[in-house]
Amino acid sequence: MYNFKIRANEWPILKRKLQRKYIHLTNDELQFQEGQEEELLNRLATRLKRDRDYVLFTLSKELKDLDSNRL
Repeated sequence: MYNFKIRANEWPILKRKLQRKYIHLTNDELQFQEGQEEELLNRLATRLKRDRDYVLFTLSKELKDLDSNRL
């Protein structure tokens, strides 16, 4: 288990970045409520056909630089 947290104010920006990077992700697949990070990681790993470490790395990288327009 990772100590990975997404705050409610960060999620809209992170969600928008994920939608731009992975255009096939739907709003239902990107549903998130604070405290449900594990469910989000599992859902994205399954949908992206990647392991959890890759998804965790991707999300962590985007969270570090939310103001950037980079994907």
